[in-house]
Amino acid sequence: MVAARRLTYEETRRKRLEENNERLKALNLPLLSQALRESLTPKSSPAKNTKPRRLREQQVALRRSIRVANKAARSQDEISEQAVTHEAVSPKVGIPRVVASDRIHFKGRDLSNRVYASDEARTCSMLRAGELQASLEPQYPSFLKSMLQSHVTGGFWLGLPGHFCRATLPKSDAIMTLADEEGDEYPTVFLARKTGLSGGWKRFSVAHNLVDGDALVFQLIRPTKFKVYIVRVSSFEDGNKC
Repeated sequence: MVAARRLTYEETRRKRLEENNERLKALNLPLLSQALRESLTPKSSPAKNTKPRRLREQQVALRRSIRVANKAARSQDEISEQAVTHEAVSPKVGIPRVVASDRIHFKGRDLSNRVYASDEARTCSMLRAGELQASLEPQYPSFLKSMLQSHVTGGFWLGLPGHFCRATLPKSDAIMTLADEEGDEYPTVFLARKTGLSGGWKRFSVAHNLVDGDALVFQLIRPTKFKVYIVRVSSFEDGNKC
């Protein structure tokens, strides 16, 4: 009896499950649940091969104001004109090459053993040079110059009186010839703006053994030529009177 009841229960349960499945199939619920599960499940998409973005490079011309551009163009033209004008008015002046036989060979001076003239001897040499200047022809302008260490040792630059240069010497750089009392001539470079003698003055100074305190008389005998007279300061050292 017990076995028969169990069998009847199991059959009844099985029949109900089959009926329920048939109803679900009729309603398409299994397919809907499966589709719902698939839609909720995230799908892994394959990684895309992306190329790095490249910025386009373009050459962009700088914008410039018309006034600035015209000003720059005018400035460049003015610079070019000034360069041409300067070359035309003040060409570079150079001393002609010295012939080998005329070169002066000398040993470098010992600047640590400089000899300075005394004030009395310097004054005496300038007084004697003034007397010499007074005896020269008045139609040729002249001036006096007392030598300093910068004139006859390391620097070898000779500044000339500004008023004399402005009144009588060339307005632009030129070659000035220095002629000594023996008639020997030495070309030097005269710098008009700096009013002095540069290149070539060293050769004249060394050739004549000029020292601190010597007094020179420069007489302009031609527009670009000086006659130079030298009064030695050594004549008034050791207590010698003027």
